[in-house]
Amino acid sequence: MEQTSTVDVWIARDTAVGDIGPASVIGYGVEALDGSIGKVDDTTLDTGAGTFVVDTGPWIFGKKVMLPIGVFRSVDPDEEKIYVNRTKDQIKDAPEFDESLINDQSYRGRLGSYYGPGGAGWRDWD
Repeated sequence: MEQTSTVDVWIARDTAVGDIGPASVIGYGVEALDGSIGKVDDTTLDTGAGTFVVDTGPWIFGKKVMLPIGVFRSVDPDEEKIYVNRTKDQIKDAPEFDESLINDQSYRGRLGSYYGPGGAGWRDWD
């Protein structure tokens, strides 16, 4: 079951996120369920492995977080914002982002387990 959860969280739920294109959303604001968490710093829409790296600015002392594309619920190109189905605390408590591990399967597994069904960061948002 965990393998399915890990895979699902890496797939876009809103096709508009993929339709816009990864490079064009860099700089977009990112909104959690309870407020702004920062701006998109980097993206990848690799099949089954899509991510967004968010620069949290002063919110988490200038740290970056990596979010699986499956936690994004919608994108508003007019307002240049992406909305996620997680709270600020859920994002803050996620496994720490380490840029050197961005393609590491073990790290992605921990992140996927955290954000996916059954993980601490997951709730049924649908």
